Amino acid sequence: MPVYRYQARGSHGDSIVGELEAVNADTVASQLLDNGLVPVNIDPVEPTSAAELKWERLFAEKVKDTDLIQFSRQMYSLLKAGVPILTALTGLQQTTRNTALSTAIGGLLDSLRSGRDLATAMSEHPQVFNLFYISMIKVGETSGSLDAVLLQLAKYLERDKKTKEQIKSAIRYPMFVIAAIGLALVIINLFVIPEFASLFAKLGGELPWASKILMGVSQFTVRFWPVLLLLTVAAVSGTRYYLGTVEGRYLWDKTKLKLPLVGCLIHKATMARFTRLMAMSMRAGVPLITGLTVVARALDNTYVEDRVLNMRSGIERGESINRSATTVGIFDHLVLQMIDVGEQSGALDNLLQEVAEYYELEVGYELDRISASIEPILTVVIGVIVLILALGVFLPMWNIANVALQK
Repeated sequence: MPVYRYQARGSHGDSIVGELEAVNADTVASQLLDNGLVPVNIDPVEPTSAAELKWERLFAEKVKDTDLIQFSRQMYSLLKAGVPILTALTGLQQTTRNTALSTAIGGLLDSLRSGRDLATAMSEHPQVFNLFYISMIKVGETSGSLDAVLLQLAKYLERDKKTKEQIKSAIRYPMFVIAAIGLALVIINLFVIPEFASLFAKLGGELPWASKILMGVSQFTVRFWPVLLLLTVAAVSGTRYYLGTVEGRYLWDKTKLKLPLVGCLIHKATMARFTRLMAMSMRAGVPLITGLTVVARALDNTYVEDRVLNMRSGIERGESINRSATTVGIFDHLVLQMIDVGEQSGALDNLLQEVAEYYELEVGYELDRISASIEPILTVVIGVIVLILALGVFLPMWNIANVALQK
């Protein structure tokens, strides 16, 4: 549907500007009047081309976790102090340094002034507020505990951010070493080995098998590097395209849970997020079926999302929570045991909270274990590369030196 930019007057004569999707301008005017606003001007917004949208998104400032945490905590403090929500958002819009968040807050203000609730206003900015965040805000508005919900969201985002930073810190060193090794091998293949090959050709003599292999690989690389580069770019682009499809994303999300070394870490981090979000939603009073739906989409893993939605379907059919969770096959014994005890005792939210804290500790231990495992593996890889280079390059030089000395 086309988008219309409107200017209207509120009940106190204040000017309100915003945008609405509608069939035509008359529909926009009718909606404004229904919300108690008097339309002053309604103009269609020129549609932005797909190329322009992609270009804008590429260079647009992103809303980081830190920005959203700060926004949630500030909103909690202001609402807790009794500041009206419009006043609070106006103040935050003027003080926030992130332009994307400031623009989103401006959109929230326009929507609230036009009669929408906060959750609906946030749903118009999915690039800033995800589905779980919006659902929790809606529960907070409905129950009259918006400030408490904002505090819960801030604490959850802080824990989630800490976990992400731990994972990035653990993989930063090995990724840097692997990239350095790859770059060194390319330079050696393209520039170093060809020089030695020409030297050995002039001196003559029989080369050892390791040298022949290195020379052959180097000659192939030098001769066909444009083709190899093209194939690499095509492989990377094709992989990214496939992972962008529904089938590719699902397959990758399923596969990465079983990867050596990191698969266990990813699984535990996903379980920590699931149990934490479920505990939050249940404590906020979200119905179980709705909570499972919202949490499934906030897990950032389509395979686990599908399993959780299957669990929801089982509960809708009348199965117990524990039986449905057991059937989907993604929860380990600890989670299943806690779900069973929590379902029987009526304290499922508290037990899920404890499981979340346990898994968050396990993620930290798993990161330490991975770091301790990766370092010796990288040392062995580097040692093997150095050995191959020594056998292929320096061994012939030693043989040549020995022959020269004997002469």
